[in-house]
Amino acid sequence: MLKRILGKTGFEIFPVVYGGIVSMRDGQDASDTSVSWAIERGINYFDVAPTYEDAEEKLGNSLRPYRKNIFVACKTRHRMKTDAEQELHRSLSLLHTDHFDVYQLHAITTQEDIDQAFGPNGAMELLVKAKQEGKVRSLGITAHSEAMAMKAISLYEFDTIMYPTNYLMHMRNEMGTSVCAEAKKQGMGILSIKSLVHRRWKDENEKNSSRFPKSWVKPIDVQNKAFAIAALKYSLHMGADAIIPPGDFKNFSFTVDVIREVIETPLQEEEMKLLKEEFSLVKDFPFF
Repeated sequence: MLKRILGKTGFEIFPVVYGGIVSMRDGQDASDTSVSWAIERGINYFDVAPTYEDAEEKLGNSLRPYRKNIFVACKTRHRMKTDAEQELHRSLSLLHTDHFDVYQLHAITTQEDIDQAFGPNGAMELLVKAKQEGKVRSLGITAHSEAMAMKAISLYEFDTIMYPTNYLMHMRNEMGTSVCAEAKKQGMGILSIKSLVHRRWKDENEKNSSRFPKSWVKPIDVQNKAFAIAALKYSLHMGADAIIPPGDFKNFSFTVDVIREVIETPLQEEEMKLLKEEFSLVKDFPFF
């Protein structure tokens, strides 16, 4: 009942994605347990990247019994064709699959990224070829820069985009408005990151002493359930089709547990007030 179509991919997915960082660094048994928990609750879209330390290996092993019934997405951060092709083959091997359902040009950040990836012998040549050969079914991008995301999706008709839809970032400078609008116009599926992010870590000591050392930025404390739910609702209100929680099982499981409430009850006036109050406290804090 909760599943929704991910844009023009046509994939019917659960609205919470299992991010590969959940399987990172904690060992094979922990990954197996987390994946089994997710599968039992209907999660059918799993996303990972070579840059997530040992996540490809651990997640690949965990997913072997379920591969035919799920969607697997991966990424490349390489900008040149030859390097991206080598990485694609390695990722396919580690994930024990002959194809990816979505393969993404990862972390488009600068004009140089665009020039190289979309230029002669760039990574986009590999992505298009891989789709033609059936090694990938759909193509996507991930980005944190609105300007570069807009350039990328003007150069190729991608199937998905992974992008921050976060209340703080949007309230501060409307980050995400243009990308979400254009993505919807093109029929792209929108995969939300940073939905449950509160702010940047103050420093490495705060990060390392926290309960969430795998999170690159400070998550919202899900013990503050009202705040966390309001933030998730804001992401969907911006246009997200599915949410990828910060890379920790606690944040992932919380999002899975509350997603029905998030979807079935629209963002309320009192929830907007709560987000605005929190925004006033952290709006000047660096985010990236």
